[in-house]
Amino acid sequence: MFLTASTSHGAHTRRRVSWIATAAIGASLVLSGTAAVPAAMADTSATLSGVILGVGADETQRIVTWYSSADTAQVVQVAPTSALVNGQFPSSATTFSASGTANIASSGGFNRHATITGLAENTAYSYRVGSDGNWSSTSAFKTQSFEGDYDFLFFGDPQIGSSGDLAKDQAGWQDTMNVAVGANPNAELLVSGGDQVETANTEAHWNAFLAPDQLRQYPWVATIGNHDVGGKAYEQHLYTPNTDRSGAYYRKGSGSIGTESGGDYWFVYKDVLYIDLNSNSYSTSQGGGGDDAHIAYVTDVVNKHGADAKYTVLVYHHAIYSPADHAKDADNKVRRTDFPTAFSKLGVDLVLQGHDHSYSRSYEIKNGAKANADEKPGQDEVFEGPGGVVYVTANSSSGSKYYDITSPDDSGTSGAGNGADPLNPANYWYNSVQNQEHVRSYVKVQVKKDQLVVQNIRSGTCDAPNAAVELKKVLWCGPENGSKPAEAVGTIQDEVTIHPNHGDGQDIQVDVPTSAPGEFGWTINGHNGLVDLGTAQEKNLQYFEATGQINPITVTDTRTSMSPWSVSASVGDFTDNGKTFNGSFLGWTPKIVTPGAGAVAGAAVKSGYDGGDGLSVSRLLGSAPVGHDRSAGVVGADLDLKIPNTTDKGSYRATLTLTALAG
Repeated sequence: MFLTASTSHGAHTRRRVSWIATAAIGASLVLSGTAAVPAAMADTSATLSGVILGVGADETQRIVTWYSSADTAQVVQVAPTSALVNGQFPSSATTFSASGTANIASSGGFNRHATITGLAENTAYSYRVGSDGNWSSTSAFKTQSFEGDYDFLFFGDPQIGSSGDLAKDQAGWQDTMNVAVGANPNAELLVSGGDQVETANTEAHWNAFLAPDQLRQYPWVATIGNHDVGGKAYEQHLYTPNTDRSGAYYRKGSGSIGTESGGDYWFVYKDVLYIDLNSNSYSTSQGGGGDDAHIAYVTDVVNKHGADAKYTVLVYHHAIYSPADHAKDADNKVRRTDFPTAFSKLGVDLVLQGHDHSYSRSYEIKNGAKANADEKPGQDEVFEGPGGVVYVTANSSSGSKYYDITSPDDSGTSGAGNGADPLNPANYWYNSVQNQEHVRSYVKVQVKKDQLVVQNIRSGTCDAPNAAVELKKVLWCGPENGSKPAEAVGTIQDEVTIHPNHGDGQDIQVDVPTSAPGEFGWTINGHNGLVDLGTAQEKNLQYFEATGQINPITVTDTRTSMSPWSVSASVGDFTDNGKTFNGSFLGWTPKIVTPGAGAVAGAAVKSGYDGGDGLSVSRLLGSAPVGHDRSAGVVGADLDLKIPNTTDKGSYRATLTLTALAG
């Protein structure tokens, strides 16, 4: 059984809530940096450009990257937007020192990046870069709750400059940004599928890519594509958190670190572990560590941080289960052989990819094969079994280039094969959905308590801006190879709800409020989904309490020996990304739901809040003596969770391990 609980930063009593909230706001941006910028920093005026907001190591951070014409000391200056007066930053604004290096010769100037830390939730911030007397224009972003459901948007290959008409590519990219963010203003991350630009070190392409203001308002999760890898401009423009820039994660190894971009990185955002790989390095014959290095990296990150996350999402550029021109590429067949079994073993939930300028959504894949032979093409709900992974490939988000869907062959229906789907022979065996309409699109992912909802959404039509269509790079446009007119902007081409696997236990979630009473309830999913405790109630200004019941357990015993049996359980600590409270706070009262199999309920165990060890040690749920009747019975238990009201806010989870013994 797996439990989660959302809690606030704790106040010891209700009388202290206001004081603590005020203190948190006051301290939210003084965890690092300085309060003032020395005048000496402005001795040399610099032209500041290419500002982009990037994701940080967690939801309390953002990384800002920019270009400077001068090699001066610079900072990011940040303040709550509410503190600005007539657009002017207050003297209390916090600064974060920037670092960086000289750019390559073709880029000119210098690059800078700084990490904003200590952000508070549900707050609008304004920021600018530079130094005293030499500031960039002001940009703004907002944080949202650091707990609970959220949406992120995934964008396939903008590849600005690919069509040969830079202005048209930029217009399509800008329009997709306008459409996607306009329809989803509360989206929290913008995730890249790679190939930001056509030519790695061409700054005109980067300037066009960076033109949308949304890239300064929402954190960009950068991914390196094959068109980005051949120079240093990607790294100069897009600094990423927790990045390992060892030679193993560069395409050509250590010798190319000075001339190419590379590295693998990870971060945790609201209980989702994201791991982003430089898939350009896939074979040791290139000079880097290849796929083995990536698998070792993912394994290490999951082992260290997977327990802090409810979902694991991988992102890389080269789609291994795509439907178009790159589906049969030799390098992708290598990745298709190397990656899937490792990802299945590591419990990855979703993989996001680009490169093939078309849309596809795989079947549930386990160890390089279709996991469930009964899954139908286009099925809109998937219950992942152990090791099940769904792979999504995004189409072009700018309209600069599209690839048409290609046909399966007879090379097999597992592993590296590109054979046909027996249920839909026009598709590759691995794909539930394949789509090419020659219209711009993006992917929306809704992260919910017990499901991921993936939608492929049209951001354009056959009309401009759509460079590949306008320039007749493709000869048709619209659904079913252009035989139907284009659907409207904002329509959903594909949607699937992915239910993660919960193993052999039962998953329970409780949301604990910020020291205010409220409703509480549990929801049990028939597919062993999350049990939601809803909102707990505060009692006597001392503790939160949630009560409910476990999923009943059916015990069937028809042995002629009529030997005794027992079912016991214990719970581990509740954790949430470094925060924890003891499993002893959970107690229960076992009960017989349906008599049978001689079942006798175990003794009640009180919450450790009232004294004792609670369910942190093994406790008897039910048992039967020797000579019991041969039949089936159902045992259950009423749960009583009591935790101090000083518990930090969070969505906590713990696993209740059930053990059955038969004599």
